Amino acid sequence: MDIICFSHLRWNFVYQRPQHLFSRFARHFRVFYIEEPLYDANQAFLEDSQSPEGVHILVPHLPAGTDEVTAVVIQHQLLESQFTRLKVTDHICWYLTPMALTLGGRMAPVLTVYDCMDELSAFKNAPPAVCRKEAELLKLADIVFTGGYSLYKAKKHLHENIYPFPSSIDKQHFSKARTVKQEPDDQKAIPKPRIGFFGVIDERMDTILLETIARLRPEWNYILVGPTVKIDPA
Repeated sequence: MDIICFSHLRWNFVYQRPQHLFSRFARHFRVFYIEEPLYDANQAFLEDSQSPEGVHILVPHLPAGTDEVTAVVIQHQLLESQFTRLKVTDHICWYLTPMALTLGGRMAPVLTVYDCMDELSAFKNAPPAVCRKEAELLKLADIVFTGGYSLYKAKKHLHENIYPFPSSIDKQHFSKARTVKQEPDDQKAIPKPRIGFFGVIDERMDTILLETIARLRPEWNYILVGPTVKIDPA
């Protein structure tokens, strides 16, 4: 059995829910993680790299200016050729985004999973069709997971086989912090106490809350670690 994941997140962006799950799945199955296309090629091709855990990371590279309909056709051709070469037959389709249904809808999986990590329609610059595509995916999916309990409460009436599956942290990784003997160079000069945040810094961050507690407790220091997306770094 192979697992084919359709994702809106780059594998090498930040290490979070998809990496937690699929790195573990790769111990038992072949895992193919399909990213959204990059429009940077003179001629279309499919990049296939492998993570240290053994996950196949598939990135379609398409010519700049390729229209949406043609892009889907080319991606189908690239993926079909790759899966034929690798003898992919029985497989699970695992969707992290309903927008990928346009690409994966022609496949014939033995099981379709919708892993609803976030309410994507609430994101800044969300595709207008995301709600319609999600409704289609909910009809198609055999099982649905939600990345938290609030998402589960909001969607539990939309599917008969839906379960809360909260995201978490890598306990083994972060436990290493308790054995650190030497402070990082970029934090040595920052006084204690320190309050840390690790993750994507985007439009969902409550900057008003952060500013308020910083003003109320100026003796505390706040360290935010992570990439900035769709938000002014200032």
